[in-house]
Amino acid sequence: MKKSLIAAVLFTLFSLPALAAQQTVTLSVPGMTCSACPITVKAALKRVDGVSAVDVRYEERDATVTYDDEKTSVEALTQATTNAGYPSTLKQPQAKQE
Repeated sequence: MKKSLIAAVLFTLFSLPALAAQQTVTLSVPGMTCSACPITVKAALKRVDGVSAVDVRYEERDATVTYDDEKTSVEALTQATTNAGYPSTLKQPQAKQE
């Protein structure tokens, strides 16, 4: 009985990190008006706990962010860019035209 309980507890403890999922979103950042702006946006996003990768594209005025959804959220990401002076919103995927 004790072995079963210990095994169940250990399984649960080691399974918890596996429940967290990496998410990737693209944020629209229309306020980037110069080629230096992406540096500030990237730095602000990288400071958010749980963010593992950031790719900011000036030409498209967007930022693609990979993050751990157990540690942060899209709202926290948009708040980080807003606090840095670059309000952002979740960019909706465009429908493919045939």
